[in-house]
Amino acid sequence: MSGAVRRKPRAYHPDRVRDAVLAQVEAVRLAAHELTPEQRAKAPRLPELLGHLARQIDALPRLLAEPAPRAMRPQLDITGWVLATVHEERDAAPVDAIDAAAEEVEAVLETGVREDLLVPHHLGAMRAVDLTVTRVVELVLHSDDLTRATGHHVQLDRTALAITTRVLADALAAKAPGSSTELRVPPFAAVQCVEGPRHTRGTPPNVVEADPLTFLRLATGRTAWDAAVTAGRLRASGERSRALAAELPVLG
Repeated sequence: MSGAVRRKPRAYHPDRVRDAVLAQVEAVRLAAHELTPEQRAKAPRLPELLGHLARQIDALPRLLAEPAPRAMRPQLDITGWVLATVHEERDAAPVDAIDAAAEEVEAVLETGVREDLLVPHHLGAMRAVDLTVTRVVELVLHSDDLTRATGHHVQLDRTALAITTRVLADALAAKAPGSSTELRVPPFAAVQCVEGPRHTRGTPPNVVEADPLTFLRLATGRTAWDAAVTAGRLRASGERSRALAAELPVLG
């Protein structure tokens, strides 16, 4: 018998999601303008990265402007978006596009981030608040990409980092359901996953623990499991903990 436990989808309050988007958009906008010529030279694919960031910021106002979906209820939730998303390379856009996208998203956040509003998405209709959560995830991940590519530190808003960590931890638990292994990403998330004997009390025999940035990079294929272990940024104990490595990444 499987040890899988069905989890109720995690709820994200619109106000916290709204604040997280605004804070991370501003961090990205400032970083894009502060890049020195030397930092730009370090990242030959910088225009592509900045262009992708601009499109992620612009996604909410763009989709809100489209005709309302015919669906009566959401067809896609946050975890479904994570497990179905594959990033594709797109045309580049200038830094100015980030400024323009930031203005657009700020204009719609006050009224557009709602639990009772459905917006179109190519994978299925989503609640507006859920779509906005996906923008938080994209912004955090690509802010980290920008930091690593240029050496210029892009501030990660704490709420945005917490949301992204929980979204990806929940997606990993959904991809590898079970209760034999505990994934810990302090201070933001702890979930049980991987089929096997269910742990009920005391210290779990199988534990995987990482800091938030290491986990995000693992969950999106930016860091390899063995490299994270060697660097001391990932700790895995118990014979079943290694099973999680085969389930990564969760967001392609």
